[in-house]
Parts: sequence; structure tokens; C-alpha cells
Amino acid sequence: MTRAEDQLPGLADYLQAARVRILLCWQDAVARDPQLTTASTISRTQFNDHIPQVLEAFEHRLRAHNLSERRQASEEQRENAAEHGLHRWQQGYDQRETMREWGHLHLCVLAELERFARDHKELDESAMPAARAALVQLCAEGVCESGARYARLQQSEAASRVCDLERALHELQELERERAEAWREAAHDLRGTVHVITSASTLLTKDTAPDPKRTHLSQVLRRNLTSLQELLGDLMDLARLEAGQEHRKIAPFDAGHLLKEYCDSMRDLATERNLFLKTEGPASLPVQGDAIKVKRIVQNLVLNALKVTERGGVRVTWQEHDVPGTHQWILCVQDTGPGFNPVHAAPLVRVLKQATVTAQDVEVSAALSGEAAAGAEPAPTLASRSESASSSHAGGEGIGLSIVKRLCELLDASLELQTSAGSGTTFRVILPRHYQGSAI
Repeated sequence: MTRAEDQLPGLADYLQAARVRILLCWQDAVARDPQLTTASTISRTQFNDHIPQVLEAFEHRLRAHNLSERRQASEEQRENAAEHGLHRWQQGYDQRETMREWGHLHLCVLAELERFARDHKELDESAMPAARAALVQLCAEGVCESGARYARLQQSEAASRVCDLERALHELQELERERAEAWREAAHDLRGTVHVITSASTLLTKDTAPDPKRTHLSQVLRRNLTSLQELLGDLMDLARLEAGQEHRKIAPFDAGHLLKEYCDSMRDLATERNLFLKTEGPASLPVQGDAIKVKRIVQNLVLNALKVTERGGVRVTWQEHDVPGTHQWILCVQDTGPGFNPVHAAPLVRVLKQATVTAQDVEVSAALSGEAAAGAEPAPTLASRSESASSSHAGGEGIGLSIVKRLCELLDASLELQTSAGSGTTFRVILPRHYQGSAI
């Protein structure tokens, strides 16, 4: 072992003792960066995320005595950097924000390296260049792994949309088969267009001849037409969001009033399906945000919950969630549906559930080490009252959930998913109550 390698463990000990100072320096640098706004909406524990483990792996690298130990430390760095990227995606960060945060972190670590060098004049001249080279590698691995995780998440969203498009194609094929049968039985011209299908459905229901089959066909045509129209609308909404054509308009509004009013308007639809739709939350909850987009989030989640729930119903709750350093509010949509089958669920659902579990693990770990852990408790779920979801319904959540995820990113909100065997599904959206530069 060279003299420089013998001195690097001392640097590792110094960095371990300075870790809290590094994290506070990093948080302050991010807060002063006018191009970074999402960090102001989350707690300190959520902000730190996997970075303490990344710094610990860096210290392990400095203490390594051989190539095998250095490789193991590098693998720890890459794994924690990838998980950090996953968590940032869930918190509503865009990729550029995550990369800028990495830059600030490495400048803070570099400042500590330089301070150590100034205080230890006896260091071998090759010690600090070796430490700086290790820091450069840490920076490169962090940026690369976070970027790679974002790319995989985007692929998961794309795969979700493929599932929904395949489902739409199947419905179109089924519709064509029903159309051919309707042609033979009702002698009406069904040419495949929306206008002709709608006209044919109306004629079939008005036919005076008692023919239960015709009534059934009319219901099938109407149901499929409505489903395809909704799918087309969702695809258009998602396309606008992904094209950056949607912008948030921050203004004060009463979230309690908005959510109660929306749920009241949906109660008849729930009653028609013999389902309950319950609400729980303060009658008034003044917040800042984009009221229209918040309404679109709850609309997508509630409609999907009503669709997948056969018995029981849906509960919508909202509450304040003020924690040290940030002001938030929480929206929860819970159902008594069958939950998501891990095998057949859309890829975005699987990724979101993984991100939720990872975030909870980090926050519980922080709580055990003495830090405040906002939101460490998992979102509660209602007992399932519905049959297990079949694979035919597996792809239907992809586009709607992608829309919710994009809207959450636009509003600097975090989206969590809680579901398990024998339980329904809970979606929890954690939104900021205040936005930088605005005041209620």
C-alpha cells in the first residue's frame, strides 16, 4: 500500500464526520438555485433520499485496500444513485433538475476535500488527486445511473401505453365482429365510423320487434363507442402533456370545496353501480395550485377506481400535511377493488409501486436514525370486496395513470401507490400548499 492510500481512510473518517454539514450545504445550494423549485415542496428526509448511502459508499471507496473492495464500493454507489433517480422521478422532478442537484452535491463534497487538504499539510502529494479522481467517478456514476433510471421509467410509461393501445385494438376487433352480426340481424349499414355506429345503436333500440339480441348489441356498441371515445380523449390529453403544451397556472383555491363538489357530482354514477362514494376531509382547505389540474387528477383516479370496483366503493380523503421545512396537503383515493396483479399490471403501475416502497424504506430508515420522517407510514388500503382482476383488464390503467403522473410532475407533487393481496388500492398524491414566489 502506498503512503497516499494509507492516508485516504483518514479522509474517509473526516467525510463521515462532516456528512451532516455536506447535506446541509447541498440543501442550501439547491435552495439558492433559481432553476430548482421542486425541492422546496418536499421534506428534508425526502430531499436527502439515498444520498447519505451514496456518500457512505464513497467513504468505503476511499478506505478500500484492494481492487475488489473498490469495485464493491462502486457498485454500492451505482445502486444508490439509481434508487435516488427513481425516488426523484416519483417526487415530480424532471431529469434536468436531478442532474443539477448532482452538480451541487459534488461541489459541496469537493469543498470538504479542499478543507481537509488545507488542514493536513502533511498529506502525500498524490493523496488528494486520488481523492478528487474518486469524486469525479462518483459524479459520473451518479449522473449516468440517474439518467439511465429515467430512461427506463420513460420506457415503462411507453410500455403502459402500448398495453392500452393493444387493448383498444382488441376492442375494435370485437366491435367489428359485433358490427357484422348486427348487419345480418338488423340489416342496418354499419360501416365502422362513429356516426354510423351511433345511428345504428339508436335504430336498434327503437326497433319494435322483440329481439333481446338486438338490445344486447345496442348496449355493446354504445359501451365500446364510449370506451373508445374516452381512450381517444386520454391519448390527446397525454400527448399535450408530453409535448409541453400544458402549463400550470398557480392561484389560491379551496381544495376542500373543490374535492367535495366534484365527489358530490359523481355520487349518482357510483349509486348506479351500487357502489358507495365517501368523502372525508376539512370543508375548507385553502391552498395554492392549479385547481383545474388538481380536479383532473382526482377525476382520473376516481373514475378508474369506480371502473375496477365491483362491490363496496371508493373513499376520497384530503388533509393538511405540514412537516418541518415544508407545507403540503394530501389527497387519497381508496377503493375496495381487487388491487393490481403484479404480473398483469401495466409497467408504470409496477414502477410506481416499487418507487413508493423504496421511498417508505428510506423514510423509515431516516426515522430510526433520528431524522424527521414525513409520510413514512404507508398509505392505508381498504379491504377488497371485488374479484381478482383478469388479464383482460390489465392494460386499462396505463394511460390514465400516465396522465396523473404527468400532472403531478407539472405541480411538483409526489404520487404513491399502495396495494396488496386481499386489499384494494390507494393512490396518494402529496402536493405543496405553497409555491415559491406566491403567497395565499
